[in-house]
Amino acid sequence: MLFDVAVYQRVLGDEIRRLRKKRGLTRKQLNRRLQSEISLQTLATYELGTRQCSVVRFVEICVALDEQPHELIARVHERVFTDSPRGRVRLDLRQVVRDDHEELLPLRRWARGRLDTYPNANAAEVHLDFAALEQLASLCGLDTVELIALLRRIGGAAPEPVAYSPFSNGHDPNDEDD
Repeated sequence: MLFDVAVYQRVLGDEIRRLRKKRGLTRKQLNRRLQSEISLQTLATYELGTRQCSVVRFVEICVALDEQPHELIARVHERVFTDSPRGRVRLDLRQVVRDDHEELLPLRRWARGRLDTYPNANAAEVHLDFAALEQLASLCGLDTVELIALLRRIGGAAPEPVAYSPFSNGHDPNDEDD
């Protein structure tokens, strides 16, 4: 089975960051709980998913966060392989525009503009990758997981069907959405 390593890394980092925040810890506080010394920059790059972390370091972070490593990995696998195996979420812009959650105002404005620009029915559904979802979440003042959960509650987001790419980097060069 092939998968997009960059997406996996970003989701793993997002889960670590989400768990740290859930525990009410700053990166500095988490760093003090680690058994070995690492820089705050290294910890940040793990959370951003821009740097790979060894299994031993991953377990050390989980222990410092009072989390079972297999449970955190299970959440990552669920997001990467079940919810959105290619790191994409289908977004129904019509549902987003109809919603009235205050925090989704930037997203609603973007969705309205897109629907006005492309009025045909096919334009109402877009496929967003994890990087785009991260950007939208940031604009809305939410973390990525919160944004996806909120979009799913309002009916604006649905998972992609399970389908794995035969290409080593996870992207089909013939796929115009990439």
